[in-house]
Amino acid sequence: MILWSAVTIAFYLFAKRFYRRWPRWWTAPLVVTPLLLIVVTITSHTSYSVYINGTHWLITLLGPATVAFAVPIYKQRHVIRRHWLILAIGVLVGSGTAMVSAWGLATMLGLEGSLRLSLLPRSISTPFAMTVSGEIGGVPELTAVFVILTGVFGATFGESMLYWMPLRSALARGSLFGMGAHAVGSNKAHQINRDEGAIAGLVMVLAGVFNVLAAPLLAHFLR
Repeated sequence: MILWSAVTIAFYLFAKRFYRRWPRWWTAPLVVTPLLLIVVTITSHTSYSVYINGTHWLITLLGPATVAFAVPIYKQRHVIRRHWLILAIGVLVGSGTAMVSAWGLATMLGLEGSLRLSLLPRSISTPFAMTVSGEIGGVPELTAVFVILTGVFGATFGESMLYWMPLRSALARGSLFGMGAHAVGSNKAHQINRDEGAIAGLVMVLAGVFNVLAAPLLAHFLR
């Protein structure tokens, strides 16, 4: 049904306009759009299978979106050449910390199986996260929810952290948002400063590429 695709796009466009007028973390399009869709699907007694069948082509677009992530890597190639070592260490440590903390928290809460596996890639951008989730035995759609929650809260608290953490360079400040809150964090970093936004986008992509490449090894280890 094309109807649900139209409804999803319409809600997202409305949420973007709403966010421009009242820019708060709880008015972000990634928060408002899903909430509106949940209300509409519940009140109309629409099942998830019906909704996803009508919007599946939107998910398919994540493939080209992933390929398009090569653009910021190319544009920031001079930054990679200059700071490749610190970027590599940051991505490795950041990705490792995110996975270990997600696994530990899930274990503490008694979550097991596919639910716990779906939590592992929560700290990378949605196209990469859904790919990794499928590789390691998680539920990609559930992972996307965790990614959105991580991004929204990460961007919100990340801005506050800049006031008390001794981060002065654009590289450090941008990496904070790109690694901790991926796409939502990159957008927030762009609002703060153009340089921080560019670094955040670069770190987000590098973290995503690393996680996708490491997914088969991680899947083998978990099994």
